[in-house]
Amino acid sequence: AVVSTQCTESSGINAEYGGSANMFLMATLWFLYHSIVNVGQRWYAFGWESQLLETGFLAIWLVPVFSTQPLPVNTPTSRTCIYGYRWLLFRIMLGAGLIKIRGDKCWHDLTCMNYHYETQPVPNPLSWVLHHAPTQWHKTETFGNHVVELLFPWLLLIPHRKVVAFAGTVQILFQTIIIISGNFSFLNWLTMLPAIFCFDDEYLSKLFSATTQRYVAVTDNLSIKLKNKPGRYRRAVLNGMVGMLLMFLSIPVVQNLLSPRQQMNTSFDSFRLVNTYGAFGSITKERTEVILEGTSDQVITAQTQWHEYEFKCKPGSIGRRPCLISPYHYRLDWLMWFAAFQQYQHNPWFVNFVAKLLEGNKGVRALIETDPFQNHTTLPTYIRAQHYRYQYTPLARESGTVWNRKYLKPYMHPVSLKQLKEWRESSGFLEKPKKGNERKHEESKSKAHDSQKYFNFDKENMSYPIVGLMVVLGLLVMRLFSRELDMYYESSVGTLNGDIEDIMSRAVPLQCVEGDQFDQAPTNIEDLTNNCFESKMKAE
Repeated sequence: AVVSTQCTESSGINAEYGGSANMFLMATLWFLYHSIVNVGQRWYAFGWESQLLETGFLAIWLVPVFSTQPLPVNTPTSRTCIYGYRWLLFRIMLGAGLIKIRGDKCWHDLTCMNYHYETQPVPNPLSWVLHHAPTQWHKTETFGNHVVELLFPWLLLIPHRKVVAFAGTVQILFQTIIIISGNFSFLNWLTMLPAIFCFDDEYLSKLFSATTQRYVAVTDNLSIKLKNKPGRYRRAVLNGMVGMLLMFLSIPVVQNLLSPRQQMNTSFDSFRLVNTYGAFGSITKERTEVILEGTSDQVITAQTQWHEYEFKCKPGSIGRRPCLISPYHYRLDWLMWFAAFQQYQHNPWFVNFVAKLLEGNKGVRALIETDPFQNHTTLPTYIRAQHYRYQYTPLARESGTVWNRKYLKPYMHPVSLKQLKEWRESSGFLEKPKKGNERKHEESKSKAHDSQKYFNFDKENMSYPIVGLMVVLGLLVMRLFSRELDMYYESSVGTLNGDIEDIMSRAVPLQCVEGDQFDQAPTNIEDLTNNCFESKMKAE
């Protein structure tokens, strides 16, 4: 939300709808989320995490260095950011299109959409209806997907405002259709954001009130009339450095797009500044689900009663209807969708998740919709996982349900907390009790390993000091050319922000603050008003 607000504000169009930031605030937000993604590991291993980090990094250079004014004076939108966001949108769409053409055969014979609505990670209520569309319509959808992802992205690179605006409109409409048809977290909402930079203020101003347009006209004209050369030079140097950094980091990304062994959702630098993207290179033809069941019986027999756990949104009980959660993201539901493709041995987190349910961990229980033992005085003694095949019911259904399911096989045999203790200790999920001497030895060994790792400057680690040095140099250069600017702002520009409010309150005619109505920069409201009426009398 902060990034989205800054994108519109820095384009000079948002005065009424709140939000402000500077480079330090935006860089802090980017750094904090980068830390969360790294610490989150598999939990944050989705492609849109890197996309959000790349989007947030570009947003740092859209805002002023120090000022937190919603519409700061003399801070034009960086062309590096404009073209950087268009380049981001180009890579997202083209990468998604190429991975499909190089992937599943169904993308070639135009049959992928016959399966997509049923087998997508988390279907929404409309997915069931769309699945039952005629086969010819599904072929049309697949062909249209190729056109939007493989052809239209090239229009983003054409330096013609109407062509670029048309390309941006197509991409926004395409993302809207995907949002309607499934729950894909905030991915599609996030992909709309760089499309905003396909439109200039002449297009975007139509979305805002006359009051907002009037306010923007004032600030834009004052920014032009200030003619602050140190400030403009400072921004130009900084934007140039950022642009060179983006071009350098784009080299492996372009190579990956051209490669027949294209990787999707991959980062080639540790900071995830420029990444490669893609989605649904292969389509699952059948939907399988892992269903967890628990029992409080001490001994498992043929008469043991098993109770199902229900997740927030993923299919479980056939009596539940699909949910609508986008742009929110239930990460556990997504991970369970991936786990159904593999055996539980390939997903250690799943086994530890079962152990946490056996313990009755409150944090883990909060991640699911229904725990059959939450209101019981006893915890489950055993939990098992079953594998089911899920299919949509036909349109002319009699039961009123959306899903049919068929039992396939056991996914994980019943396990108890005692049985999992040794495995959790050996896997590092549970700390094994150690004696005093063993603990000291492990601590010294860990410190030596950390020291060795710290001084091991391989290529991956070198990206940190290189990129960090470029950012620091940019800030130093920016600060060097801003000393004179700081003094100027204290004496002049600082008062102009109050003058803008005064202009709005006195209802100075809009033509007084539009275009080139006066030759010298106004320093107060009186100068602006006098110049306005003088220019009107000359015209008469």
